[in-house]
Amino acid sequence: MSRDFSRSLRIADQIQREIADLIQNEIKDPRVKHITITAVEVTRDYSHAKIFYTTLVQRDENFLIEKGLEHAKGFLRSNLSHRMKLRVVPQLHFVYDESVERGFRLSKLIDEAIAQEKDIHQTDSDN
Repeated sequence: MSRDFSRSLRIADQIQREIADLIQNEIKDPRVKHITITAVEVTRDYSHAKIFYTTLVQRDENFLIEKGLEHAKGFLRSNLSHRMKLRVVPQLHFVYDESVERGFRLSKLIDEAIAQEKDIHQTDSDN
């Protein structure tokens, strides 16, 4: 069983590398040029792959990126089948990964709390 699990991880990692390369070098659609593939999860039977991505564009532009990825899904799957020797090429499902955005917000909140704490200590020491 652990052997199957490690194979799933290897396939997910390979899919992540190949999809990232295809998006960067093969796709001409400007809607999907500025995304980063953060993770890939593959089902046990390799029939579906959930591809997590993030982007630095504004939240309202994410709709365009989703449409671009949906449009490119067939092209990506076809090229993935040529690049990887799998019996079953998984169906691709793109999911926006909010963890980077959430991490940025938490980091900003921490920085603000530290700044407020310094201000409080500064005013206390001045009095």
